[in-house]
Amino acid sequence: MKVLRHNDPGFARKLDRLCAASSLFDPKIESSSRSIVGRVELKGDAALIEFSRRFDGANLTVSTLRVGDAEIQTAGKVVDGKLKAAIRFAHRNIRDFHKRGLRKGWSGQNAQGARVGEKYDAFDRVGIYIPGGTAPLMSTALMTVTLAKVAGCREIVVCTPCDKEGEINPGLLHAARMAGATEIYRVGGAHAIAALALGTKTIAPVQKIFGPGNAYVVAAKRLLVGHVSIDLLPGPSELLVLADASANPAYAAADILAQAEHGSGHERCWLISASSKMIAAVKKEIEKQLPNQSRRKYIQKALNKNGWLIQVKSPAESIRLANRLAPEHCELMLKNPKEAAKEIVTAGALFLGNDSPTVTGDYVAGPSHTLPTAGAGASFPGLTVDMFQRRTSVVEYSKSALKKSISVIGQFADVEGLDAHGRSASIRLNP
Repeated sequence: MKVLRHNDPGFARKLDRLCAASSLFDPKIESSSRSIVGRVELKGDAALIEFSRRFDGANLTVSTLRVGDAEIQTAGKVVDGKLKAAIRFAHRNIRDFHKRGLRKGWSGQNAQGARVGEKYDAFDRVGIYIPGGTAPLMSTALMTVTLAKVAGCREIVVCTPCDKEGEINPGLLHAARMAGATEIYRVGGAHAIAALALGTKTIAPVQKIFGPGNAYVVAAKRLLVGHVSIDLLPGPSELLVLADASANPAYAAADILAQAEHGSGHERCWLISASSKMIAAVKKEIEKQLPNQSRRKYIQKALNKNGWLIQVKSPAESIRLANRLAPEHCELMLKNPKEAAKEIVTAGALFLGNDSPTVTGDYVAGPSHTLPTAGAGASFPGLTVDMFQRRTSVVEYSKSALKKSISVIGQFADVEGLDAHGRSASIRLNP
């Protein structure tokens, strides 16, 4: 990992570059994703087959794009009993957490006696993207599909990449179906997002797309806003650790290695501390632990590109920098983590204390691990169940309530020069 200290020459300039770095607006990634989206729009299923061959090495046909029920049932039979139990354990926590977040309709009267309120309806057909690639993220199936099911979505469409043989990990298939998926397609990457948004002969378009993905998946989601609604911009994983003298450097190092191992190379990991001893101790622990990791080549690639140990002047400066970076995951390995948590307002998720590793949020805590990345946390929250609900306002006026409002309506219509607006209300009182 690279080390950056507040007394280094050009520290502020280097920090500005570090904070500005983002794969969200990489012109090469955007151009490639735009080309893929255009190809799917033009060629439909043929493009999906073409890109699956190019990116996954799989020889698919139109008839094998969708995972059949028999294959899903077989997957359920071959999944180890301990894994099934783990999936049930996590699913229960996720389901119970998000049941509390459902929005409920309400109705009341305004000052003039009209009835006003809101109603919430689940999206009828939603698309869920589940990354595959070098790691079958069955946890992501639970962290997304479960929410759609709790919200009451009728059609829950999953897209996930397959391997060279066209296979999908049985555990992922089992988790997706158990969580509530109604359709599963062996299609990944930006072309899957395009298919969900625009539709093909095999994959009917959805109303909203959810789920994390690599930089190309996120770029495709951003490009297709308007054709479809999207949840947020959850891309390659990020971790920021704020550490003071109370932090355990071995824990911090282990958590950094965990978030760097996903494999895209665009992962970002930072540790910020006012303590030079902590910086040195974490650096030493990373060097000690890295050789023992099975995915060390992926970790090393990510840390070489986007791994930073940053020494700042003060704890207050570390809080300010955390809010600038708007990290996906933010661990507060601090003596008073609850106080620091009050001041951090841009993180996707906060993990308080030495014994709250990010992996608890990845797998079992309950909140969805689908979180904004690349600075999007400054304006996007993490995935919540109400994002699967569509809000509609409801207005009902009586003659009496309209009469009490007519003069104000007339004032606005006159000032804005929209006399037909005013007339559309007054005609009901003076035919």
